[in-house]
Amino acid sequence: MDLLINPIKDYPWGSRTAIAELTGRPASGPEAEMWLGAHPAAPSRLTRDGAETTLADAVAADPVGTLGEAVAGRFGRRLPYLLKLIAVDAPLSLQVHPDAEQAADGHARGDANYTDPWHKPELVCALTPFTGLAGFRPPEQAAMLVERLHVSALQPVVAALRGGDVLGALRVLLEWPGSRRELVESVVWAASACHTPDYALVVRLARRYPEDPAVLAPLLMRRHTLAPGEALFLGAGVMHCYLEGFAVEIMACSDNVLRAGLTGKHVDVEELLRVADAAAQPLPVEPVGGAYVPPVPEFLLRRIAPGAVEVLSGSLPRIVVCVEGVVNVRAASGSEVKLRPGDSVFAAASEGPVEIGGDGLAFCAEPHM
Repeated sequence: MDLLINPIKDYPWGSRTAIAELTGRPASGPEAEMWLGAHPAAPSRLTRDGAETTLADAVAADPVGTLGEAVAGRFGRRLPYLLKLIAVDAPLSLQVHPDAEQAADGHARGDANYTDPWHKPELVCALTPFTGLAGFRPPEQAAMLVERLHVSALQPVVAALRGGDVLGALRVLLEWPGSRRELVESVVWAASACHTPDYALVVRLARRYPEDPAVLAPLLMRRHTLAPGEALFLGAGVMHCYLEGFAVEIMACSDNVLRAGLTGKHVDVEELLRVADAAAQPLPVEPVGGAYVPPVPEFLLRRIAPGAVEVLSGSLPRIVVCVEGVVNVRAASGSEVKLRPGDSVFAAASEGPVEIGGDGLAFCAEPHM
């Protein structure tokens, strides 16, 4: 087994405390995500035969040994999942991910929106109370919330919603023809007088993005709050925006993101609306025997509670991360490591079955085979 050194992404929405405190070191700025995996944009590092290499290179050098015959046969010379610790201190961009066909086609066309030829379904499991927007409200409900602002300029948005066209309403906002700042100022003035959490969130977003009509997203979308241990799966086409909290996130090994707003990054309205699915909703995932099993083959996530001992059969590529206490990981090959908070290990398929236990809390990622 290989202890991992994992890259940390310093996106501005990240926390200055969550990942730093978990790993026992100071943070020099916002830390948004720790990536544990073999994505070429930021692969984990490990040491083999006294030399440092990346997990991506280790997989490519011996795909059958690291992945196992079944996983290598299905997914090729790549680890099919990417595990993350995600620390959200400010709202992320409003975004959506493509399905497998859209991702493959976009990448083949050389579309800059598609950095990978793979889809990006994802599952988030809360470590602390975790809040996000995901999936659209019923259009008539969204129309009522927008209309309650009494901002006459928003009548085209209300009309689209009354007609059942949520994506049409979103298009009106994203292609706003007039002064975006004036619109947002009018919305803030009106929302400040509406004393409910949805309108308060509109005001909060507007303070951060004073020229972005996408600050109205809380009125168009559903809000979800996860307690620690609760999980949500987001498939292709689900519009979403994480707002606050610390969580474990697992996804297919892809970085394909189409953004609708609440960001300084590129927004492609036409491609976004082509990929977004107005009817798509996130799915709550209840653990079965400690495993969160999504409806995709690239990954599943196991939660090993303090005091429990989990024996995982089969020969699969697994990443184990400790988030609390001390966790022991022992492989059938005889390898054994002790993990403390923030530590992680990669167990290649050639290590065989793995036993995980101790007084700590751990998460284990593996393909859903």
